Amino acid sequence: MSYPAQRGRRLRRTEGLRALARETRLSPDQLVAPLFVHQSEPARQPIASLPGQARLTPELAADEARALSALGVGSVLLFGIPARKDAEGSAAWDEQGPVPRAIRAIRRHAPQMVVWADVCLCEYTDHGHCGLLADGEVDNDATLPLLARAALAYAHAGADVVAPSDMMDGRVQALRAALDHAGLSRTAIVSYAVKYASAFFGPFREAAGSTPRLGDRRGYQMDSANVREALREAESDVAEGADAVIVKPGLPYLDVVRAVREALHVPLVAYQVSGEYAMIHAAAERGWIDLERAMVETVLGLRRAGADLVITYFARTLAERLAEARLALEEQR
Repeated sequence: MSYPAQRGRRLRRTEGLRALARETRLSPDQLVAPLFVHQSEPARQPIASLPGQARLTPELAADEARALSALGVGSVLLFGIPARKDAEGSAAWDEQGPVPRAIRAIRRHAPQMVVWADVCLCEYTDHGHCGLLADGEVDNDATLPLLARAALAYAHAGADVVAPSDMMDGRVQALRAALDHAGLSRTAIVSYAVKYASAFFGPFREAAGSTPRLGDRRGYQMDSANVREALREAESDVAEGADAVIVKPGLPYLDVVRAVREALHVPLVAYQVSGEYAMIHAAAERGWIDLERAMVETVLGLRRAGADLVITYFARTLAERLAEARLALEEQR
């Protein structure tokens, strides 16, 4: 058929019609909310570069998880901020550390919430790198047992998912072997299989106190020019036992999200990282864009590119807006 018999505008006239024809949908259970957990005072510490976000004690993290669960948000992703740091990041596997304590609190107060624990050493080392240093460089193989110890601590505390974000070669196999040997074969591994050395991580590093004191992470995080390498990394992690994979960051790498989606048949997660969130807030504060429309559009873009789940600092606000929109549509009908 040709114009005027075919008119695309017919299905755009009202929100009800637009919803009827919508190809990609957002639901709170597709969202993963990152939470920063610490064990000091004050209990809630706002993060200047992440408006609306804060470092929380384990008890406050459990309260937030309960509120998110009530909104239908599917998962929380925990990052720990220890009271002390050392060269090997030993606080990462402290059973009384912030993440294990938060996991246990969430299990008590929000039992329906799926709990993910980030596995990395950068928040825990005094040098800010993701593994042990030897002669100024990260020692990949010596780091693997330490990552496994951290994953075991989180799994023993009750985490449903451990999510290695360190980008060490062989880490998924090391974690899977350690978990299985400890009788924790049901604990899932969602790996940051594709993690680029990105300019968009700045606010996270402020929040977690994880900026490297020397050098940078380009020796183990990926070159932003590469796509085929992303496929090799993702395929390798799945072969080692990853149950799902993450692409990080999200918006500057939509082509990578699509390429990984087409190559693999495991769940795919896109991480809308701290810099993306901060950038949207900064533009909105200046009146240059509409914050809520940009929030929805960017998360929808990650879903449209192929992500099954989206890790986003907008999770709570977006879930609230989706609930409001659902009620408004029901009233119209």
